[in-house]
Amino acid sequence: MTLSAHCQLTGAEPGFGNRISHSHRRTSRRFDPNIQHKRYWLPSEGRQVRLTLSARAIKTIDAIGIEAAVARMRARGVKV
Repeated sequence: MTLSAHCQLTGAEPGFGNRISHSHRRTSRRFDPNIQHKRYWLPSEGRQVRLTLSARAIKTIDAIGIEAAVARMRARGVKV
């Protein structure tokens, strides 16, 4: 399932809440994660993959490597 504001690695998705004005009136709002599209070279498959990731997930991939990250995504059932 592909969502526009959804991270493939961490599963981060929009949260919902209220805007509260100065007069304390409440209206609905949406908190979107910082989603980026990024391409990575996947050496084990000899191809590039284009991922939709949050900024936090990009830092995670920098720390653990793309192979481990793809393994985590596949364990969650995300198609890569």
